[in-house]
Amino acid sequence: MTAQGATSALPRALHSVRAGGTPSAYDAVIVGAGHNGLVAAAYLARAGLSVLLVERLEKTGGAAVSTYAFEGVDARLSRYSYLVSLLPRKIVRDLDLDFAVRGRDVSSYTPVRRDGQDTGLLVGGGRARTREAFARFTGGEREFAAWERFYGLTGQVAKRVFPTLTEPLPTRAELRARVDDEDAWRMLFEEPVGAAIEESFQDDTVRGIVLTDALIGTFADAHDPSLRQNRCFLYHVIGGGTGAWDVPVGGMGALTDALARAARAAGAEFATGYEALRIETDGTRAEVTCRGADDEFTVAARHVLVGASPQALAALLGEEPPAPAEGAQLKVNMLLKRLPRLRDREVDPHEAFAGTFHVAEGYEQLATAYREAASGTLPTAPPSEIYCHSLTDPSILGDHLVDLGYQTLTLFGLHAPARLFAEDNDAARAELLKATIAQLDAYLDEPIAEVLATDAQGRPCIEAKTPLDLERDLRLPGGNIFHRDLAFPYAQEGTGRWGVETAHANVLLCGAGAVRGGGVSGIPGHNAAMVVLGE
Repeated sequence: MTAQGATSALPRALHSVRAGGTPSAYDAVIVGAGHNGLVAAAYLARAGLSVLLVERLEKTGGAAVSTYAFEGVDARLSRYSYLVSLLPRKIVRDLDLDFAVRGRDVSSYTPVRRDGQDTGLLVGGGRARTREAFARFTGGEREFAAWERFYGLTGQVAKRVFPTLTEPLPTRAELRARVDDEDAWRMLFEEPVGAAIEESFQDDTVRGIVLTDALIGTFADAHDPSLRQNRCFLYHVIGGGTGAWDVPVGGMGALTDALARAARAAGAEFATGYEALRIETDGTRAEVTCRGADDEFTVAARHVLVGASPQALAALLGEEPPAPAEGAQLKVNMLLKRLPRLRDREVDPHEAFAGTFHVAEGYEQLATAYREAASGTLPTAPPSEIYCHSLTDPSILGDHLVDLGYQTLTLFGLHAPARLFAEDNDAARAELLKATIAQLDAYLDEPIAEVLATDAQGRPCIEAKTPLDLERDLRLPGGNIFHRDLAFPYAQEGTGRWGVETAHANVLLCGAGAVRGGGVSGIPGHNAAMVVLGE
């Protein structure tokens, strides 16, 4: 059995165990073999605890997987999550993972049409080149100087906050003291981030580039008083203490494959193809009942760690679920025969798509798209951002495809809340995809359809996933990639010492819905393991 593509399997020790029998006992049972569950399993098994990891699907990895998405095509795509920023090097070192990432020299390219001319802003390639690009695009030095001040400030916050994510939760006052910059604290933790963006920048395109980090997977306006956009922005700019978003070598599945190998090597047992049905606990001993295609079993544990959503945890415990969550994105995977030509002749497509390629993400465009979606209609000009994994890491493509010049494109669309797909998911998906591709085509010298590869059946290599598709495929509540709204990384009432605790002393939440969850980080898995090992 391999980490991905495994068939339904039950550990040998559980073959004779069925519901109604005498439960086998483990130190820890982990529900859900996404990357957080795998991190927890590896830590606990390496510490000598007996661990059983139960997974509904027949493969491990959850949303952090690599998949041959197109029939007969040797391209192993990061199908859902696709970049790495929040994964601490500490976890990679602690677990001796055979996993690496590569940085991107180009941060972003944003095409626009100004004064009848096709142009754009390329950020990356060194300070001097970026400065020159800003001057050419904005007509002066002001925006680049503001850019350096703004990201200099967030960089200092990243250095001070990121190390706390694998420590017990600080209080709000402790984190504020750690940040030690009142302007930064006000900008990120107290006032809507839109205020700081508007105060810092004048150019609409530059404002939009900055704002997008506050909207990835989060449906909010720049001035939302809830500050959910601030929390999203914070997690997007603190990763690794730098805010850099890197490409996983071998695709995202390389990480979860490495985690699964580490957990198995340490002695963790896996039951794939088995769905947890319920958890019963008295606070010191728990029993978890699971069902496969043809059978059930019940297993006892001192600790239960749940790598699923807070809604799934409540269902397992028979408790009232938390408020509904809602995702707000369109995820599109493409395979191209080659990169398309751009209307902006000043930039090479191999650079433009190497970083984040912003489409319809000007500041006012984002505000308009939000208002339209909030009113119940699909955005007229859907905002999205795109990047090409294979430019940085061609290993995800077969040698033959590399020789032919094939490339991947990953598109992440914003302001596409689940509510817009509730009436007819298929029709809304098709309509939004068409509009999104039309926005991309507006900056290309040839339609993207002309360079799409085809699969073994002659079909274009393009697939799109709405929030409802993600809910169906991955059990993400409302398709929310964070499981619920992100939380500031400090202790609040009911969060517990590590942000993974529940009302039951021996049941922990180690999925993305934990405090300091969200993104491919492994942080909730690490923190839940620390709670168990601390006891």
